[in-house]
Order: sequence, then C-alpha cells, then structure tokens
Amino acid sequence: MPRPDHAAPAARAHRRVVVTGIGTVSGFGLGTSALWHGIASAQSAVRPIANMPTGHIDRLGGEITGYAEAEHFTRGEAAMLDKVSKIAVVSARLAAANAGLARPDFAAAGRRAGVIYGASPGQETLDNGYLDLYGKQVRRLHPFTVPRILPAGPAAAISIEFGAHGPCFGTASACATSTHAIGLGLDMIRAGRLDLCIAGGADASIVYGYVRAWEALRLLANDLPRPFSRDRTGIVLGEGAATLILEARDHAIARGAPILAEILGFGTTADAVDMVAPDAASAAAAMQDAIDDANLTPADIHYVNAHGTGTRVNDRTEVEALKSVFGTAVPPTSSLKSQLGHTLNAAGGMESIATILALQNQVLPCTMNYREPDPDCDIDVVPNAPRPATIEIAMMNSLGFGGLNAILIFARA
Repeated sequence: MPRPDHAAPAARAHRRVVVTGIGTVSGFGLGTSALWHGIASAQSAVRPIANMPTGHIDRLGGEITGYAEAEHFTRGEAAMLDKVSKIAVVSARLAAANAGLARPDFAAAGRRAGVIYGASPGQETLDNGYLDLYGKQVRRLHPFTVPRILPAGPAAAISIEFGAHGPCFGTASACATSTHAIGLGLDMIRAGRLDLCIAGGADASIVYGYVRAWEALRLLANDLPRPFSRDRTGIVLGEGAATLILEARDHAIARGAPILAEILGFGTTADAVDMVAPDAASAAAAMQDAIDDANLTPADIHYVNAHGTGTRVNDRTEVEALKSVFGTAVPPTSSLKSQLGHTLNAAGGMESIATILALQNQVLPCTMNYREPDPDCDIDVVPNAPRPATIEIAMMNSLGFGGLNAILIFARA
C-alpha cells in the first residue's frame, strides 16, 4: 500500500504540461530566432555538403551553421564528447536559458528533474575510427571512443551539464526518436514522477559511411527535398539538435517561468508490418490517439507539421492517414524537411519547436521546393511561402522507420 502522502500516479494524471524553454542548433544557425527567421523568410539550409573530413560526396545536405566547438567547450570537455553530444548540450543550454533555468535550479529540483533525450551514436567518432583502423592501419583508437559513441551520450552529457539527478535515458525509434522522448517526458510529468524534464534529440550523421549507407537504400534525393510535390525524388539528410524544457504547469507558474506552449496530447503506435514501408492505418491510429489524449476532435486541429520526408511512399501514405483522421477537412500541412533536410533523430524535436514558433507567431510554415501537385497528395501543403493564419492547436507527426509512429499535439500559450 502506498503511503497516504504519496499520491499514486493515476491521481496526478490531470497535471498539465507546458513548454518553458526551447533551443536549437540547425542549418539556419544557433538558436530559435535563427531557426524562425529561416522558416518565416522561406529560406533553405540545404546546400552542397562541405564538412566531411573522411571523404567527399557530391550531394546536398542540411549541415549546421554558426557552431564553433571552441566557443562552447574547453579542450578537456571536447575530448570526451562526439559532435552529436556537443550540439545537444549547446541546444540544451539555449533552452535552459530561455526557460530561466540554471544549474542551481536543477539541484533544487533533485530527482524531480530528468533528461529524456534521443539516443544518437557518435557517428563522427565511428566514421573517423573506421578510417583509422581500416584505411590508415592505426592500431590504437582515441581513448574516449567508447563514451563518444554511446547512444545515450547526449542524454548523459546533458544531465552532467545541469546536474539533473532524476531519470535519464535515451530513446531510440528512428525518425520518431525525439518525439518519443518528448512524449515520455510529458507522460512522466503527468504521472507525477517529474516536475521538470529536458527532452529532445540531436543528430550529426552527415559522415561519409552513413551517407553511403543511405545511398545504398536508394532513398536520397537527386536534388532538393520536395515533400508532397509530384516530382519529389527522396530524402536530403540534415543535422542539428533541438531541446525543449517541459514542466508541470503549476511548477512553471510557481517560479514565474515563461510559458511558450502547452502539450495537450501524445499518441504512439507500431505498424508491425515492414521495416521501411509505412502503414497508413497505424499512422492514422497514432494521430487519433493523440487527439483523444488531448480530449479534442479532429476539427480542433488548425495546422499539421508533417513528417513529410519527400519520398514517394512516405508522403502518399501520410496524406492517406491524414484523410483517414480528418476526412475532407485536412488542416494546412507543411514539412520542415523541405528547408532543413531530414534531421533524423533530431527531427521530432526540431519540428516540435517549429510548431511552437508557428503557434507563437501565427504563421503557417511552408513546404519549400514545391513545383507540381500530386493527385495522391491533394491537400493544402502551404506551398513555397509562409502564410499568416489563426492557429491555436497544432499536430506534429513523426513516422519512423520500422513503423514507429509518434504524434504530439501543441496548444498556443
């Protein structure tokens, strides 16, 4: 029997959860102001890949800009971390500052503050290591290779950065990775396990071996990413980090924190069908579960930030799922991947932040590079130019490889 002064999680399930801080490292630069400027001015962060030390590939990518390691880490700090953990920490610093939080605040929260972050192995370390071992015949790798390549490295590095002693772990679900991290943070705050959670994801996979692996899958675009356009040819890879500070609403109000948005709902399903081909019925179920979790109806959703990878099958399937949920009234739907590329493990976090910024600014982000309507994607994709609109509630979709779906519902603060 639980002690009377320790309420069971179900008794606290009504707790409202808000976002009080956001921080990004993206192809548009450091910080959410740079991200929103790029989104609102219909810019593209996709350009020829230029920063690949282990080889050269003549492809486009959404590489990060405005980040210089030496400005953020000492040599000793940098030695322990892969690039993916470094940009995760930088984005978390920006989010915490945005929320008015510092290390003493996390110390005061004790085990009520946690870190749930996308699991991302250190791809740069792995790529360099393979080159050293097999290309240069080096027999001894960097002494910190193991901590650098840990998939939970970003989560651990953030917990160390802030002294967050609560639950800390990485989520791993392909393109839905950081969306699951945010959703689990939501659930743990709702359940009363946490008052404060650092959530999101990072990815730094634009390295020679990993890009070659994507080429082998034959899903990379021949040119720019063109989600929902009939002439789309596939994915353009991107990189970045996106961190959200989640708090119980009463906790945020008590400390006078800014409230940027509220998270109303979370839905997650598995297709259980195919490793790479998505399933519309399962994606639709996740969307409906998120709407139900938010105690809303489809008519209450004003905007959808789509998964929108730019592959023929994904875009067609996502539209089919949207029509299953919304019927003939699918809200305006756009894809940030048309501007940043597919940031993989960071995508759900980056697109959640873009959705929050859209709610704050009352502007629909656009789908860039759209040239030709596709009869299989006959919805309003906000083509090529952002649009002012009244947006109170928005949905963010992540439909990961393996059929791993995660959906979030955000409300304007």
